[in-house]
Amino acid sequence: MNPERLALRSRILHAVRAFFHAHDFVEAETPVRIPAPALETHIDVPPAGRAWLRASPELHLKRLLAAGSPRLYQIGPCFREGECGRRHNPEFTLLEWYRAHADYIAILRDTEALLTQVFQSVFGRTTLVYQGVKIDLEPPWTCLSVREAYQRFAGWDPVRDWDPERFDLDMVHAVEPALPRDRPTVLTDYPAEAASLARLKPDDPQVAERWELYIGGLELANAYSELCDAETQRARFLAAAEARRQLGKVIYPLDEPFLDALRSGMPPCGGIALGIDRLIMLACDASDITEVRPFCQRPGELW
Repeated sequence: MNPERLALRSRILHAVRAFFHAHDFVEAETPVRIPAPALETHIDVPPAGRAWLRASPELHLKRLLAAGSPRLYQIGPCFREGECGRRHNPEFTLLEWYRAHADYIAILRDTEALLTQVFQSVFGRTTLVYQGVKIDLEPPWTCLSVREAYQRFAGWDPVRDWDPERFDLDMVHAVEPALPRDRPTVLTDYPAEAASLARLKPDDPQVAERWELYIGGLELANAYSELCDAETQRARFLAAAEARRQLGKVIYPLDEPFLDALRSGMPPCGGIALGIDRLIMLACDASDITEVRPFCQRPGELW
């Protein structure tokens, strides 16, 4: 990684922190080595002795919300096993933030404001060129429901006819390649089965209040209106544990302190995870994560 890009990474991180400090968020630090990763069917994390390295600080940040902190953010290292390629590294940097008494639409407004302010602060403009395509970050961003996207680009309705394998394959091969490259695009309202930690829409329980952000063909962020019901969350974790058992995967323990925090009365809230490395890829017009992150792991390399 060249010194100019390392310096740019530092300026972007500074601008991100400036945004959150200006909006009265508290920067939190949570454990990197944890006893109970969130149970999701296809997310695997590296073991660390008798514990694991986190895939996200989400559950700990929500415990702080439940304890009374209304606005929190964190920038830090996260880990996933088996993810190594042009857009993935087993260790990566996530930005997450959570707001009490907010939903996924409020978090979308945060994200629009954050990215436009960061690019204005660092580059003096809210446009960029990524892989030959000029992108305008000015809101409002294009929003497209998952149901509409699949009907238009893949020819079926995943809300009515849920099929997890077909959903994942068509996302990669049909939906994502068809999304606009010249403006941010938000896929909203995922099938309930595809949102293990999100609240369901009150007027349509087949759909979850979740969105993902794509810019220049890069999946950049994943946001929810957060599920706050402890027993529903426990049932979803147990279902994921059974799915992992059937796939021969490690079954992580239930995070009982997190479930206790939900039970104690976590307020309605919204939250998001945004990939810092991919944000810097956009800023640098980089096609490979190794161009923006020092000390990346190459496929087959042991650490």
